[in-house]
Amino acid sequence: MNGIYYYLIAFVFIWGVVGIFHNRLSSHGVELNFPTIMWKTQRLRGFISRISNISPRFWRWFMNVGIIVAFGAMIFITWTILSTLPSVFETPAVSIVIPGVDIPGSQIYVPFVYGLIALATVLIVHEFSHGVQAVGEKIPIKSIGLLLFIILPGAFVEPDEEKLKEAKRISRLRVYAAGSIANVSLALIALLLLSMASGAIPYFFQEDGIEIGRIVSDSPSEGILKEGMVLEAIDNHTIGDSKEYVNVVSSFSPGDNISVQTDQGTYHVTLAKHPNNESRGFFGIQANKHFEMVNDSLDSIPWILFELIDLFQWIVTLNLGIGLFNLLPIKPLDGGYMLEILLSYKMSERYYRPIVNALSAVLAMVIVFSLIVGFI
Repeated sequence: MNGIYYYLIAFVFIWGVVGIFHNRLSSHGVELNFPTIMWKTQRLRGFISRISNISPRFWRWFMNVGIIVAFGAMIFITWTILSTLPSVFETPAVSIVIPGVDIPGSQIYVPFVYGLIALATVLIVHEFSHGVQAVGEKIPIKSIGLLLFIILPGAFVEPDEEKLKEAKRISRLRVYAAGSIANVSLALIALLLLSMASGAIPYFFQEDGIEIGRIVSDSPSEGILKEGMVLEAIDNHTIGDSKEYVNVVSSFSPGDNISVQTDQGTYHVTLAKHPNNESRGFFGIQANKHFEMVNDSLDSIPWILFELIDLFQWIVTLNLGIGLFNLLPIKPLDGGYMLEILLSYKMSERYYRPIVNALSAVLAMVIVFSLIVGFI
């Protein structure tokens, strides 16, 4: 079953339970306002306050730098999306990413377990950072919780809106920038850990081939090849490492009938058109390096390095990707509010609101267009 159906079943179940038992659940902080379900609690406010009070001066100055970084990232991600428009039909710049689900047009497949863990770090770090900075700016937190917008899950820290509006502009900028800057910071930390784990691989292992890590659904290889097979040769071209694999695979065209020699036998696959380059053949497999252990001084413990590498890769990817996306100058994203505050230093509300609203509409249309093209 396609992974998307498991999500749909879970969401239907949640909506059904909340709809039926709403009166009972409301006493536990659950609110139902279609198309949104929210669960609010005040239990973690003290925890956020303690973190903020560890070093208020550090958080303030860290986020002063963060504001500069955030506006630089805003320019970068906006330019990146706009500059890819000419090639949108070949490689869409934006795609929906759901752990465990193949999304048409998306170049990224996020494993279910690692994806959920990484996504949890995105939400927790992002929202808690908003809360920590809000407390540091003397803006009370009303509640913390989870939400479900139709089928889109999320988390939130709800500051006192009136106090937030009354705060100084620099304070509001720090609060809005805090979430994405925390995501980028976590991505950098995870990148460092990823480098350390990757650096330890050659000490314990050596590459000895290519392994099939995943079969793309509805691809030529589905039902023929299987995950875990080790590729030994493709059309009698020996596959010894990833470089040889890339060179061999890139030489085929759509319609070619290819023999694939694996450690479990020989199979034949008729290639389709590659989603991003119709002149290239498409197998529909995700290939990973296959390793053998050459140093067993720690028994089988070093194998956990590959699990850590996968986890850190997705923590980096999702925190960086979602953190930067949230800085787009689109309301209601944080970047949209930050741009409004910045423009308010030189313009009245009469002028800066139409500018931000127009920019939000244009970028939103570009993103929606890119998503539609990817699905088509």
